[in-house]
Amino acid sequence: MKPFINPDFLLHSPLAQHLYHDHAAALPIIDYHCHLSPQMVADDYRFRSLTEVWLGGDHYKWRAMRTNGVAERYCTGTDTTDYEKFEAWAATMPYCMRNPLYHWSHLELKTAFGIDDVLKPETARKIYDHCTDLLQNDPNYTARGLMRRYNVELVCTTDDPVDDLHFHTKYAAERSETDPVMLPAWRPDKAMAVENPVNYRAYIERLSQTSGIDITTFADLRDALQKRHDFFAANGCRLSDHGLEEFYAEDYTDAEVSAIFTKVMSGAKAEPIEVRKFKSAMLILFAEMDHASDWTQQFHYGAIRDNNTGMFRRLGPDTGFDSIGQFNTAQAMSRFFNRLATDGHLTRTIIYNLNPADNAMVATMLGNFQDGTEPGKIQWGSGWWFMDQKRGMEDQMNTLSVLGLLSRFVGMLTDSRSFLSYPRHEYFRRILCNLIATDVVNGELPESEVKQMEQMVEDISYYNAKRYFKF
Repeated sequence: MKPFINPDFLLHSPLAQHLYHDHAAALPIIDYHCHLSPQMVADDYRFRSLTEVWLGGDHYKWRAMRTNGVAERYCTGTDTTDYEKFEAWAATMPYCMRNPLYHWSHLELKTAFGIDDVLKPETARKIYDHCTDLLQNDPNYTARGLMRRYNVELVCTTDDPVDDLHFHTKYAAERSETDPVMLPAWRPDKAMAVENPVNYRAYIERLSQTSGIDITTFADLRDALQKRHDFFAANGCRLSDHGLEEFYAEDYTDAEVSAIFTKVMSGAKAEPIEVRKFKSAMLILFAEMDHASDWTQQFHYGAIRDNNTGMFRRLGPDTGFDSIGQFNTAQAMSRFFNRLATDGHLTRTIIYNLNPADNAMVATMLGNFQDGTEPGKIQWGSGWWFMDQKRGMEDQMNTLSVLGLLSRFVGMLTDSRSFLSYPRHEYFRRILCNLIATDVVNGELPESEVKQMEQMVEDISYYNAKRYFKF
């Protein structure tokens, strides 16, 4: 039997090992979509314990702990100590075998802290004390130190149009040459969320204050968003990101959209069809802005969020109560992209689907809107959220291979709030190298073309993203 998390972990042939160790492992990381705190990066935050850096905000681990019968106070409570929370996680880990958390967690312990022990109740105290000591005392284990450790070249955070980007500008002025570049990414979801008039009006008031424009009409809203878009561009932003249940592509007129905005701002609730029309118009508006600024737009769709209303009221969003949704969105997606392409406003685009049942649909949708202006202009993003695991990554890359061009893929991202999530790039690269090498071993790709495969691995791991995003 092979040792667990050995140097050839997930690499099942000499060629896979060669591709990974000699062509993928040492390449820098471009993490073009994540949810890291810009303030933590700017302040070079020092974590108080392994629990804070590893369990704080990690709804993947919280879901596993709840499933294992762990009380909520050990997940998100304030009346338990950091070690008590970690102890509850360590007691859950033996029950996570074959869950991706088992791989991720041990890979993170090994690559960040040099720990080869399996995490379980018997090793919890030793692991916790060792890691917490490094986090509290070693200068290489701050927020920036961890990013340097993982050879992160560039990271894009996720930022609302009302954000003043203070910590981005602070960091840009102070960072050393060895620190990664940190750029903002535009996430304007709240600007189109008219389904809740109270929350929407409060958001528009914030946007009005931030932009310096008194927003009373839809035209004012458009001007305020354009002003903030320009501000983000001036601060290095090159990507937008949209979190959607589904795509929207209803027919609408400018008069209808203006009337819906006025209705919602008056406190009235929009009808379902009005919500869809408004969101359709806003997606087109955002896409046109991105095209004019030569940005890349990203669409994460297919989640049903906040399913447990009691826990949502208690803990808020992004706490582990979301799931895969089923939406018949193919026609709307097609209509949306077709309108942009017809009008000459379709910029570089990445689509992430949460439901694996949509894999083949998305992979074939890409080909409809490639226009030959640049390789892989329309991309299918790596396995996202619940699909961010070995089988999900393999399914995504296998489907892309047969229905598109895997060689032009822009590769992995963390989509994480944790500074310990960078081994996900290593995990992805190992899976990629093994996938390609297995075809050679099976005689399905020619051994004579290994040089091309070496370049393919390097491109997907790093160079495709570096060229594609034009950082």
